[in-house]
Order: sequence, then C-alpha cells, then structure tokens
Amino acid sequence: MTERARTDVEQSGPGGEPARRAAREPVNPGLTTAEVAERVARGEVNDVPVRSSRSAAEIVRANVFTRFNAIIGVLFVIILIVGPIQDGLFGFVIVANTGIGIVQELRAKKTLDNLAVIGEARPTVRRDGVIEEIPTSAVVLDDIIELGPGDKVIVDGEVRESDSLEIDESLLTGEADPVLKKPGEQVMSGSFVVAGGGAFTATKVGRQAYAAQLAEEASRFTLVHSELRTGISQILKYVTWMMIPTAIGLILSHLLTLGLPGDAAIRRMVAGIVPMIPEGLVLLTSVAFAIGVIRLGRKKCLVQELPAIEGLARVDVVCLDKTGTLTEGGMDVNGLRTLDGDEAYIRQVLGALGESDPRPNASLQAIIEAYPADGGWRCTRSLPFSSARKYSGASFNGPDGESSTWLLGAPDILLPSGDQRLAETDALNAQGLRVLLLARADRELDDPEVTRGVRPTALVVLEQRLRPDAPDTLYYFEEQGVRAKVLSGDNAVSVGAVAGKLRLPGADSPVDARELPGDRDAMAAEIEEGAVFGRVTPQQKRDMVAALQSRSHNVAMTGDGVNDVLALKDADIGVAMGSGSEATRAVAQIVLLNNSFATLPSVVAEGRRVIGNITRVATLFLTKTVYSVLLAILVACWQIPYPYLPRHLTLLSTLTIGIPAFFLALAPNKERARPHFVRRVMRYAIPSGLVTGTAAFATYLLARSYYTGPDALPAETSAATLTLFLTAMWVLVIIARPYTWWRIALVLAMGLAFLIVLATPALQSFFALRLVGTTMPWVAVAIAVVAAVLLEVTWRWVARRFPA
Repeated sequence: MTERARTDVEQSGPGGEPARRAAREPVNPGLTTAEVAERVARGEVNDVPVRSSRSAAEIVRANVFTRFNAIIGVLFVIILIVGPIQDGLFGFVIVANTGIGIVQELRAKKTLDNLAVIGEARPTVRRDGVIEEIPTSAVVLDDIIELGPGDKVIVDGEVRESDSLEIDESLLTGEADPVLKKPGEQVMSGSFVVAGGGAFTATKVGRQAYAAQLAEEASRFTLVHSELRTGISQILKYVTWMMIPTAIGLILSHLLTLGLPGDAAIRRMVAGIVPMIPEGLVLLTSVAFAIGVIRLGRKKCLVQELPAIEGLARVDVVCLDKTGTLTEGGMDVNGLRTLDGDEAYIRQVLGALGESDPRPNASLQAIIEAYPADGGWRCTRSLPFSSARKYSGASFNGPDGESSTWLLGAPDILLPSGDQRLAETDALNAQGLRVLLLARADRELDDPEVTRGVRPTALVVLEQRLRPDAPDTLYYFEEQGVRAKVLSGDNAVSVGAVAGKLRLPGADSPVDARELPGDRDAMAAEIEEGAVFGRVTPQQKRDMVAALQSRSHNVAMTGDGVNDVLALKDADIGVAMGSGSEATRAVAQIVLLNNSFATLPSVVAEGRRVIGNITRVATLFLTKTVYSVLLAILVACWQIPYPYLPRHLTLLSTLTIGIPAFFLALAPNKERARPHFVRRVMRYAIPSGLVTGTAAFATYLLARSYYTGPDALPAETSAATLTLFLTAMWVLVIIARPYTWWRIALVLAMGLAFLIVLATPALQSFFALRLVGTTMPWVAVAIAVVAAVLLEVTWRWVARRFPA
C-alpha cells in the first residue's frame, strides 16, 4: 500500500504548500486559449455526440420503412390501379398513422434532448491556469482533466497527478476491484474514480478513444428489450406468414372458381388481407411510450431508454441506497463525544482531517463546516475515504512539531468485535444517528494493518436529513405490492432506525451484510426475508441484486454514489439521482434530474398506463386479425365471393379500433403490470375474433339465400357489414370497461358515426353501404345481439379458466 500514502513533497505545489492547496492551485496550468484553438482547428476535439435520442432522419425512417407499411403500400398501389379510390382509403389511414407516430416521437426527442443537456456531465479541466467546467464535446487533445470520486473518465489519457487515485474499470473489463493509478499510467474512457483524486492528460479524444461509444450508448434513447415490443413482433411474424397463403387462396378462388373479373377479384383479395394487419398496434405502442417520455420529462425525469418506463412498472423489488435516496445529501454534526483527550485538541484534528481532503464526502463536509481548520497542521500523507474499507485517514505534523496519524471511519470497522465502546455506538445508531470514530493509529497509513491497535479518541455524531417525501413514496410501493429494501454501507442499526422513521415495513429487524452467507441461494432467501441491510460493500450490492434476480424478481436499484454503479448496471432498471456521480448517471436507465425520490411513483404509474392500455388495445387489433383470417378461410371453403370491399373494412376498423384505440391507449390506467403479454392478449382475442367472424359469416350466408338478382351482392355485403360492426362494437364496449363519462361518450360517438354513414345518401354511395328492406337488417341485428351475449359469456369463462 505504499502507493496509497503520498508524501507531502509529491502532493504539494511550489513552496511546500499542503495537498489541499495543491489541488486548488495546480502545478500544471494546462493549455492556453491559443493552444486550444489550434487543436480545434485541427479537429483534435472530443466530437463524439452524446445523443439522448435517435436523429430526426432515423425517426422518420423507422416509422415509414416498416414491414407492414411496405405490404400495405403495395396493396394500395394495386387498388389505385384497379380502382375505385374508395377502396384505397386504408392507404391514407396508414399515412395519417405514420405521421402521428413521427410527430409524437419527434416531440419526445425534443424533450429528451433538452433534459440531456441539463443532466450532461461537465468535466473539470485546467486552461490558462484556471480550473473550469466545460462540456464533454469541448475537450481537446492534451487537455489536463481533473478527477475526483464519482467522476467518469471521458477520454483516454495518461495520469499526471495521483492522490491515492483508485479507478474502477469494471464497465470495460468486468473486473470489479479498483485499480490504483500512479503518474505515467494509462486511464481509459468509460472507467470511473472510486476514491482519491488526481489529473490526467487527454491522449486520445473523439472516436479514437477506447470505448468512446460507451457514453453515447449509455445515454441513447434506445429501443432495447421490451416484453411489449417482443410480444408484438412475435404476433406480427405469425400474421405475416398467414397472409401469404390467404392472399393466394383468395385470388385463386375468385378468379378460377367464381370467375370474377380480375379487378373485382383483386379488390376482394385486398379486402381479405388488409384487416389481417394490426398495423396501428406498433404505432400506438411507440406513441404511448413517446407520450410517457414527454409526461415524465415535464417532471424532470430523464428516461434514457424507452422501455425503462415499462421495466419499472414490472419491478417487484426496489433496492434503495439510503444516502441521497431516503436521506438528503447533506448532514449535520449532532455532537462530539470525547473518549480520550482534550476536546479542543480533537476539534483541531478534525479540522485538519477536513482540510486534508480536497474532495470531501457528505460526512466530512459536515465536519469541515462544524470544525474549520486553524492552519497550524501540515498534512504529510493522506488516505481518501473508500466505500470498500469504510474509513479515511491522514498523517500530520502538528503545531508543536509532533507527527501523528489519524483514522476517521466506521466504529465497527476500526474497533475489534466486542469492544465496550461499540455499545455506546449502537445506542446512538438506534436513534437513527450516524457515528464516526476518530482514532489515533500507531502504524503508518501504508501499513496493511493500520487499523490494528488504534486508540479511540472521539465519536463524531452526525444527523442525517430525511427526505420529507420518502414516507409517502415508500407507502406507495408497499400499496402497489413492490417490496422496498434498503442497502447501505452504514451501520445496520442506524440504517434500520432511519428506515423506521420512514415507516418502512421490516425496519425493526436490520441485517448486517457481513453476516450474510456467501452461497447465492442462501443469500437470496435472507434478502427476500429482510428489508434493511447495513455495512453492504459495493460488490455485495451487486451480488444481492443478482441473488434477487435468481429468484425471478424484477429488481430496480436506486443510488447516487460510485458505490452504487455496479449494482445499478446489473439491476433490471437503474435509477440515478441527477446530483449523483457522473458514473451512476451514465449506467442508469432513468435519471431523476430533480433529485426527488418521490418522482419514482410517477414513472411506475406511467409504465402501468402504457402496459395496461396497450394490452387493452392489442385485444382490439388482434380480434380483427382473427376474424379476418376466419372469414378468408370460410369464404374459400364455401367457394363464395369475399363479402367485403376494402372500403367497408377501413370504415369498420376506423370506428371500432383505430379512433377508440388511440384514446384508450393514452387514458389513465393503474392496473398492476403483469407478464406474458402475448398469452394475456390472445386468450381474449382468439375467442372474440371467432365469435365476431362466425356471426358476420352467418349473416352473409342468410343474406345470400334471402337476396336474389344481379345486385344481390351489395345488399348481402351491407347486411354482413352491419353484423360485423355491431359485434366488433360490443368487443369495444367490453374493453372500454370500467366506464367513465368519456369512455361512454367515445363508444356512443363511434356508433353515431356509423348511423350517419347509413343515413346519408352520399356516404352510402361512397362506402357502397345500403341496407335493403327491413327483414334482413333486423336479422343482422339479432345475430349481432346473440354474438354479444356469446362474447359476454366467453370473456367471463376465459377470465375464470385462464386467469392472467
């Protein structure tokens, strides 16, 4: 550990000033303004774009060039050739739907881009002897970049200064142990600082840097794994394969068996194929996600990956880091209890310890504010705080010339088990207070056993500031069936007391993570049982997340410090605070820019709205697919003309699916997210489609026997269309439950629109819909009523027989 303890000569600037001043007044002034301008002119700038979303061109391309747009486009062109234009209405609907999708995603992109600027990392560089923060894209070759705990290495470089600089390269190499970096050694972009500080010279910038794409990928608005998208893609794949033989069968049946003219056969074939395509389902999923992003963006919540909204809604365990999540970042000194020595002397030591660390954490910052340094102590060696070891330290030359070494950290780490002073510490922890032990060490800081035989001098009692919104947030998760577990590096009793103040269930039985079994199954069993865990190391947080995942839990992890990065990366959903370290923001899928834990319920609610509503409307779309396939099969078997023209099914799809689905997909929905999307949708869509298709075909057969003459087919089609509309409307009536005033108004408006078409001569002619006589139309209505009863019975039976 000789590298960890840096001498005063190594740390200080001109004149032998101490390390803290050296950090503020850098030896190397960095590049001049002219040198920066030269490098920018040569293109030696870190120009890798950190994108939060797809480009506008990619959004347009993704929405326009889809498999089903291609199929429908070909069918639309065919109809334009054979005419009439009324039968090509489905093509204009696709144009409108695609336009809506593009507009919504562009709006989401604008929201994300604006939020990304707020949350963008700004590295600290030295230029013209001045330390300043600049955008990542403004870094140039040979810039001197300063590093501190939590900072991410944004470009490749060579270490120039090191004050016990420890860097975690796990995101690049998979190796979790931090690497101590000395001057002259290389650092790679994508790694981050876990302890200590220093500075490095940028040797590779832009796309030449190793892992230069890491930051871009971590912050991109990506369409990664999503059960909704995967399920819809699976459904669409099967539909594609069904369309080909159906199209061939319909065209051959109408041309060869029925002897219809070519243009008429093509129109009927297109009419049979188009409704099989649930084209709006993909659109509505994208729109629902995009609007979710916009809504959350207004609450200063940056969703870095689209399906994160869905993912958090599926979470059943949320692991919380106490500091910065349940408590606010700042702390206050509650008291100082001397164990050995004069209190005034101890205050001087604490002030010197605060001055020795150029980048103090929250605990040390509270000590700095309570005990300012008097300038009479000179730091000769320092050991920055690390989450893994739970203490920091420094060696000094005091005002009297005496040399001394001091440690400040967790009492149960610095003291041997069973020490009588731990009883007092436990009593304070039980009150929710945080306790640090100040101890004098007889060994040097670079001694691996520096903590052995330390002399306890004082207990520093710190009071944590609880987040006022934390109790309500924890209650929300409990109410929603999401178990909250606190994983903290602090003393377990102290963490339990804090959690108890926040009314977290299970807070009265805190667990010391050092006593957890090493076996994953045994660990998972204990973690499932407990709610509060203290003295958790960064690696243990990662192991605990993996253990919960091994028990089929969907795990979310929240945090703001470097000790949370590994667990955030491995969790199903990582949530970082906007004020947290750059490393945590880079690996998280969701960043709470307002640093409010209370925003999480909004994300969960948004995800549940998306999942619940898309499941509802997917049933509408796939019911249409099922009855379209059934009608095509029945027509081919009976060797009769397909009953509908494309214009009929365009009208029906718009009124019973398209318009209602758009509103239903964006409605409030608090249903708990459940897995098995495809199974849950198809269990209703298949019977609903079979009932609807059978009812329409039955009406068609009866109409064929009732109407005679050369103009019988339009009358038969009109009767069959009436039954199909009424039955499909009843599926909408079922899906619209539970009723609200606007849902009832939506259903009534769709019914009224169809009546207007039937009652208006111009629309009758345009859509080729005219009910002939009174007998057959009322038969069509009666068949639809029977079908509605069957739908009600079927839905109730399915709900009992195949519960989700």
